[in-house]
Amino acid sequence: MTLASPDVPPRERVIVALDLPSVAVAEKLVWQLGDAIDFYKIGYQLGYAGGLSFARDLIKSGKQVFLDLKLHDIGNTVNKGVESVVKTGASFLTVHAYPQTMKAALDASRGSQLKVLAVTILTSYNDADVSEAGYIGTARDQVRRKSEQACGLGIDGIVCSAEESEMLRPIVGPARLLVTPGIRPAGADSGDQKRIRTPAAAIRAGSDYLVVGRPITGAADPKAAADAIVQEVAQATQI
Repeated sequence: MTLASPDVPPRERVIVALDLPSVAVAEKLVWQLGDAIDFYKIGYQLGYAGGLSFARDLIKSGKQVFLDLKLHDIGNTVNKGVESVVKTGASFLTVHAYPQTMKAALDASRGSQLKVLAVTILTSYNDADVSEAGYIGTARDQVRRKSEQACGLGIDGIVCSAEESEMLRPIVGPARLLVTPGIRPAGADSGDQKRIRTPAAAIRAGSDYLVVGRPITGAADPKAAADAIVQEVAQATQI
């Protein structure tokens, strides 16, 4: 196992997904988590409910933000969109792993701190879902092919399930990030995710950052849940 970012503290490797209905609910959770978490993901649900302004507030307060927007459009539209994202100070942004989309995003992010991450096959997809979508081969086959293509274009990182991290690390090399959603602590409900792993298993497989949502946001004590996951990550990175 080789981490692309060996000096990142365990607390910063855990990204809490703020998949919540309002900024007020998100603000409460961030307050509850306090200094336990430094990195937050904002996607469609919160983004369309005032979350982009909230992202700026988080960044101003010293937190890191991952904008999970999964951009995919004509090149010019993606380029201009990413130019706007750069201005927010966000750390990570997702785009779908289509060559024209990735090229446009990388061009717009050049010279900034923003890391562009390619989404290959969603972690809620299994082989049957991939086949139904019209792809030939397994989910793993598509992840490999799309990741190789993304790396050839100079992508900053790949969003992948922990099942694929070990396969992808030799492909992406030590300089690119592997960011893994679908993380579930042992015994947690898998929800709608189909390709999941525990935090420790994901880190040992080669993932650099872990995106965790419901195991923290839905916990009776979110801070305790976050602390336990960070501790598990800390132990895994020391092995």
